[in-house]
Amino acid sequence: MRGRQRVASRDYIIGHGKEENSVRLPNAKPWRRSLRHVVVASLSSFLYGYHIGVVNETLESISEDLDFSGNTMAEGLVVSTCLGGAFVGSLFSGWIADGVGRKRSFQLCALPMIIGAGMSATANSLWGMLLGRLFVGTGMGLGPPVAALYVAEVSPPAVRGTFGALTQIATCLGLMGSFFIGIPAKEIVGWWRICFWVSIIPAGVLALCMEISAESPHWLFKRGRTIEAEAEFEKLLGGVNVKSAMADLSKSDRGDESSSVKLSELLCGCHARVMFIGSVLFALQQLSGINAVFYFSSTVFESFGVPSDLANMSVGVCNLLGSIVAMILMDKLGRKVLLMGSFFGMAVAMGLQVLAASSFAAGSGAMYLSVGGMLLFVLSFALGAGPVPCLVMSEMLPGKIRAKAMAICLAAHWVINFFVGLLFLRLLEQIGAQLLYSIFGSFCLIAVAFVKKYILETKGKSLQEIEIALLAQEAS
Repeated sequence: MRGRQRVASRDYIIGHGKEENSVRLPNAKPWRRSLRHVVVASLSSFLYGYHIGVVNETLESISEDLDFSGNTMAEGLVVSTCLGGAFVGSLFSGWIADGVGRKRSFQLCALPMIIGAGMSATANSLWGMLLGRLFVGTGMGLGPPVAALYVAEVSPPAVRGTFGALTQIATCLGLMGSFFIGIPAKEIVGWWRICFWVSIIPAGVLALCMEISAESPHWLFKRGRTIEAEAEFEKLLGGVNVKSAMADLSKSDRGDESSSVKLSELLCGCHARVMFIGSVLFALQQLSGINAVFYFSSTVFESFGVPSDLANMSVGVCNLLGSIVAMILMDKLGRKVLLMGSFFGMAVAMGLQVLAASSFAAGSGAMYLSVGGMLLFVLSFALGAGPVPCLVMSEMLPGKIRAKAMAICLAAHWVINFFVGLLFLRLLEQIGAQLLYSIFGSFCLIAVAFVKKYILETKGKSLQEIEIALLAQEAS
């Protein structure tokens, strides 16, 4: 190990004596080195999006082949079993990420997705399909929190927001990919099995490419493996930036204290405030009604005579365009501005939905208001409420608790996601569209006020600077 202290490259020797924070020098461009590692990590988000959408076009043919056609409960289970598995995967993701590292966590995320996809593709009964979906869901729940941690910890501060938005773009591409691959399912018998087999390819690529990707220097440093952390920083940022990056990292506590963090400390101790902020932010993201829109948008479009495939394509394009714009603006406008603007735009979109459901609109006017409102809602969500919560909480949570706290916050996300999806159609029937969309819009406005009061702007700051700023905020 002593010999590894001489790993410094020529760039590192040149830059070793420099006192300025060279990570942020525009001519250093360390993002070029870290980009490929972030792209590999984003495959987990692609798989998340793909498996969320893979049953959208294929559910009808699956139900016919597996003999549960017309059984709405069974069809609902095929969709929602993934969410149960995702809750379990998300709940334990922090302990896994802290225990085996970020790289191995990605590989563990890919493994149940490969096994589950194979089980689903070869299923001959409903129970075989549900078991496969449960395995896939476990990987889906493990992937997003680990991806948020990894992107926050390997990205240079100046482009961390941009890189964070890449995961949302990957999710959009996964959703759209599952849609396009599933189109022939209604025409070709057994095509749905191909749709599941295809997902094994990106999962295998994720597992293999992670083997040659960088480990998080933050995780290595917390484990006391300083020399390895330096080597990973050199791989991610270039040798000239290693000293300044290690200096920033040294501002935080060092050692194995993350393993001693107890659940009671997260929920009731000194970290309760930031845990409250994270849990409420993810809860408001779901209570805005976004997944009800994703799950049931085709139903709304079809009620106005718009084909479901056109509906899914329109929603996917809006989601992708919004995510691309968010990537461009994330490190220019900042996280807080995008979040507030996004939730406000979603509230306006829900207002259009309320108008469409009222007696003031009828015929084509109601159609334009409803469809336009839904597309505006998805576009606004993709601009901030979609990509920002995972990114900003991975930045705001202290390094000591980051992985475990992120796991608990995202577990709350999955629980509310499940109940919104479960109760949306029933509430729509019982209380009507006007009141339901008004409730969703109200939650969006509450989210604007909550973000304004509680969310810290993290644009351009190192994770250690953010942690220090939060401590000062709590002290005041």
